[in-house]
Amino acid sequence: MSENTAYSALLTQAKAGEVYLNDEAAAFHMFKACDDRLADLQELLVVARRAQSVTGFGDFQIGKDLEKKFLLQATGDQNSIDAVMRKDIEAVQQLREVFSISFKRIAGKDIENANALDYVTEQVS
Repeated sequence: MSENTAYSALLTQAKAGEVYLNDEAAAFHMFKACDDRLADLQELLVVARRAQSVTGFGDFQIGKDLEKKFLLQATGDQNSIDAVMRKDIEAVQQLREVFSISFKRIAGKDIENANALDYVTEQVS
């Protein structure tokens, strides 16, 4: 997919060091929010795939035509539910990477390592 979008432009700028979120806590929380959103979108994509096999409208031609319309809305079109969901997933992944870059720039460590360190610190405290 990888279209040239505002999110991909933002990611390019973040990779080049031109833009980043300058608050460590905000970058961390936004990164985690992106993780949560990605999980939600993945679940929705699974549910949306069920629309690719809608049946039960009968044997008449109008029933078959209706099945084709549902299938077209589910997949195979740039505005179909699966295409829209994939675009949303890609956008959130790009934003997640921007926040990861921001966190690394501020904290000097990967956000995954910071999460593990935060957990250990909480256990010791």
